[in-house]
This record gives sequence, structure tokens and C-alpha cells, in this order.
Amino acid sequence: MPYVNIKITREGATPAQKAELIAGVTDLLKQVLNKNPETTFVVIDEVEMEHWGIAGLPVAEYRQRKAG
Repeated sequence: MPYVNIKITREGATPAQKAELIAGVTDLLKQVLNKNPETTFVVIDEVEMEHWGIAGLPVAEYRQRKAG
């Protein structure tokens, strides 16, 4: 009974994109580990950008530095 938790920043992922993630992860678990899709759970958590950090920086600042 696989459980997959995907965390993304809240930046407007559409319901269709989320559905594609759920289907893709479910299919990958079926293909690679022969897991039953009927017992595979996928949860997507959206996190506010100010609650996310990369390399010791808030994600917005990290992105600005990488772009600049």
C-alpha cells in the first residue's frame, strides 16, 4: 500500500497538472514495483513560497540569485 507525498510551492498548479502527477506517480509505482494502483495513495501538498527554502535561502531569494 504505497503512500506518496508530493510537496510543491503554491504557484498555481492546475487541477489537470495535479491529476497528471497523481496518474504518473501511480503508473510509475505499478511499472517499477508492481504495486496495485487500487491501493496506491498520492497526496499533493501545496506550500506557501515563504515557507520553503533552498540552500539556506527562501525560495524566492534563491531563484532571484540564480537568475541574476
